[in-house]
Amino acid sequence: MDTSTSGGGRHRRRIRIAVPVAAAGLAAVVAGALLVSSANAATGPAAPSLPAVHLAGSVPSQAVLKKRVEGALASDGIAGHTARKSSLSASLSASTTPAHVDPKIIGGTTTAITTAPWMAQLWYYDAAKDIGFFCGGSVVSPTKILTAAHCTKDENGKTYDWAANGTVITGTSQLPSETSLNGGVATGVSRQWTHPSFSPSTLNNDVAVLTLSTAVTAKPIRMTTSDDTASYAAGTKATLYGWGRTTSTTNDISEVLKTATLPINSDSTCNTAMRSVLGGADAFVEGHMICAGTKASGTDTGTTSACNGDSGGPLIVNGRIVGVVSWGVDDCVTKGAYSVFSKVSAYVGAAWPRVEDANLSGDQRADLWVRSAATKTGYEKDSNGTSFGARQSWSSWDGVNVVLQTDLNRDGYQDFVVRESASGDVTWMHWLPATGKWAKDKLFTDWKTRTRIVAPGDLTGDGLPDILSVDSAGVLWEYPGKGNGTFSTRVQVGTGWNQYNSVRGHGDFTGDGKADLIVRSKTGSYMYLYKGTGKTGSGAFSARIKVRTWSGYNAFDAVGDVTGDGKADFLARTPAGTLYLYPGTGKATSEIFATRISVGTGFQAYDIFG
Repeated sequence: MDTSTSGGGRHRRRIRIAVPVAAAGLAAVVAGALLVSSANAATGPAAPSLPAVHLAGSVPSQAVLKKRVEGALASDGIAGHTARKSSLSASLSASTTPAHVDPKIIGGTTTAITTAPWMAQLWYYDAAKDIGFFCGGSVVSPTKILTAAHCTKDENGKTYDWAANGTVITGTSQLPSETSLNGGVATGVSRQWTHPSFSPSTLNNDVAVLTLSTAVTAKPIRMTTSDDTASYAAGTKATLYGWGRTTSTTNDISEVLKTATLPINSDSTCNTAMRSVLGGADAFVEGHMICAGTKASGTDTGTTSACNGDSGGPLIVNGRIVGVVSWGVDDCVTKGAYSVFSKVSAYVGAAWPRVEDANLSGDQRADLWVRSAATKTGYEKDSNGTSFGARQSWSSWDGVNVVLQTDLNRDGYQDFVVRESASGDVTWMHWLPATGKWAKDKLFTDWKTRTRIVAPGDLTGDGLPDILSVDSAGVLWEYPGKGNGTFSTRVQVGTGWNQYNSVRGHGDFTGDGKADLIVRSKTGSYMYLYKGTGKTGSGAFSARIKVRTWSGYNAFDAVGDVTGDGKADFLARTPAGTLYLYPGTGKATSEIFATRISVGTGFQAYDIFG
């Protein structure tokens, strides 16, 4: 990218910062928070006394966050290496191990944050280990950043602790200075997810997701879908954004956001070119990686490429992320080379559950919420992976007959969708971190005759959670969410849904990044999968697939990913009260669930599973 600035010829300080390279090759639950009413407050029975909810980990102060940025700015450490090391070791050679580096933008143009409001700066500084570096990322939800896995793990596979050492800055096109964030908003990280099959030596499966400690206002951008092929057709124009190096002759990264347009290349073109550049080494993994741009010329002139400092940033087609900046070659302009990206369509199924993982305890595992039939007391039971912890009281939940866990506003805090018994009104209970209290908003009026209500997550592919309901005539209705507790006009999905005595869904059962449903027929006790398509209305689901026959259960629940492996799981209770966990496999067949695991007895005492 061109680094010239306008205005009076003033020379600006150039930031020289170490950037990651690929290696060779809220607190405890606080009881008694009062429920408060918001503008469109619902009426109905007295609200239960609810505990506080939280994201995992503490929220670092602004002073701490800025200190981390200052440390990173002053550091010349490199992700995957100890501090004070060169970003490319002289011992790396194409004849032994390919010397991959994460790309920069060379040959691009300056752009404003308004053109890419989702762009995020990732600053990491570990004072104890004297490691500091910079990565790019994309806001894919108010509390989620999509980035590269080599920004979260080093060359030995050891994890960088972003919660302890990281700062994410959004809302600005400028990098910070020692004294100012230049209009940006600094946010901490509460947890991180790295693709479990990430290889630091080959950069295969190079995707990761950071969860922020507080929601940001930056407009999110959505990942592309698993079935997207059009975006990857050779010749398709894609847009790259980043703050990376703008020339191969220095390590300076850009102080302002840059962009460039790159054509997508075919897998065969990428594979042939990169093998040639790297001396015959197999480095490009077809199906997992894509490359874009025209062949580098050997110098800055005639080269448009990503480069060091752009790692983790997005490659965008038609308003969706299709690639994550992953690797390139030494100084990014080697003749014949291309920029290489992780192929998002191959990873959205693994990454999206980490975007949709709000839960009661604040970790990445979905928790169970139940109500005692006798006392009407609600209880939280936190997931331990393959079991649930001791129950925690949520006080009285009398006067309601449906409770569903969801996150309608995507702020990372678990919400509840609740139907009141007397009025049939459906309300949204959501945590207000600014006030430390709960709000209660009316979503729908007089849903007494709705036989099923489901909060499956995002059905329409816009990144915002939706609601489903089945009316007394058996019509399934979809209510597309707007992300703020309101919904667009309902759309009819289909009829005949009262043939099922259970309609449940929360998350993705098939591993394609789209929300699905699991239903059971009244006759025959057949379990069917309705695979989500990402579309709306009558095309919202594919034709049902019979996956099981379940006649030994009288209650079911779907709360999301209980085990923490990125696949939606299922719960089923026997009449005798034993609750079984069915771990999801991601398969849309009779093997959709692994062998059941007993998670406890005595569950006949509960009449609502939320």
